[in-house]
Amino acid sequence: MRSSGSGKSGGRGNYRGAGNDRDQKQGQGRPRKPRPEERRYDVGPGASQDGPKAGRGGAARGGAKGGPKRPQESQRGAGRGRTAPARSREYEARAEERNRERYAGKKDVKLPKTFPGAEQEGERLQKVLARAGYGSRRACEELIEQARVEVNGEIVLEQGLRVDPEKDEIKVDGLTVATQSYQFFSLNKPAGVVSTMEDPEGRQCLGDYVTNRETRLFHVGRLDTETEGVILLTNHGELAHRLTHPRYGVKKTYLAHIVGPIPRDLGKQLKDGIQLEDGYARADHFRVVEQTGKNYLVEVVLHEGRKHIVRRMLAEAGFPVDKLVRTAFGPITLGDQKSGWLRRLSNTEVGMLMREVDL
Repeated sequence: MRSSGSGKSGGRGNYRGAGNDRDQKQGQGRPRKPRPEERRYDVGPGASQDGPKAGRGGAARGGAKGGPKRPQESQRGAGRGRTAPARSREYEARAEERNRERYAGKKDVKLPKTFPGAEQEGERLQKVLARAGYGSRRACEELIEQARVEVNGEIVLEQGLRVDPEKDEIKVDGLTVATQSYQFFSLNKPAGVVSTMEDPEGRQCLGDYVTNRETRLFHVGRLDTETEGVILLTNHGELAHRLTHPRYGVKKTYLAHIVGPIPRDLGKQLKDGIQLEDGYARADHFRVVEQTGKNYLVEVVLHEGRKHIVRRMLAEAGFPVDKLVRTAFGPITLGDQKSGWLRRLSNTEVGMLMREVDL
């Protein structure tokens, strides 16, 4: 049985108690290390000598590093802190109404422009080009980097230039860009279709091919009812006017089927001019494309646009036309486009058309 005396087996609970020999010896030697609850936190100027310094974080409020913490937002709802009363919707509505009445008579306050270039007008050039169909914005930026874009006659060398699509003239590789909401189509008109957008007699017309278009289109020039081939449709009035005006001399190419034999100087006759009822008519070019016996397929190019002009010229020369196809209108060719098919012109083709008539 252990003794409760002060020997080695006296237990550790009496180590710091009053009358402990070791505790008394320690007090006689070097000063003992203060206990945590005895430490002072009066550091810094103006610190109180009697207690911890206010406003120094959790450690200054007593205890070890970190000290007692203030209740968090999540704990306040549990009764450990006070919460602000919630505002009802009616209160918020009344407050907003008061604010409106307070500033009702004042001028509108202009908000500060918080992004670079906000004070500038117009659209970025690469965005306009992308919308016009020249590829992604990055691809359009590369066009600018390659000095292939010009605005109002000057080559653009900087990115981010702002333009007005309604006023500025924009070109890529020398071809004008249709920046507005214009539409351009090429139709391979079949024989028997009337060259009008509507027909009061109920005959098939050009408008039957564009009934699902939101924008009203109109045809550029005409083709005879029995003549096939390229006819342009657009909503660009100025372009359509110039393409049909004799001043600009836009050439049209036709393939005609006639029955021979034909004289060798037929081309010369057509180029020198054929006398018609309404004056002379001259061809710009003539050649024989194909011959099978007495059947000839000839190509006639001219810039005039009078009614039945090709049929009348060849008939006056002694060779009535059996079949006539317009294969090209200026730079727009028929290619492998099937009869009755409508296709949208590319940006390059639109630019070539505009260059033909100085747009």
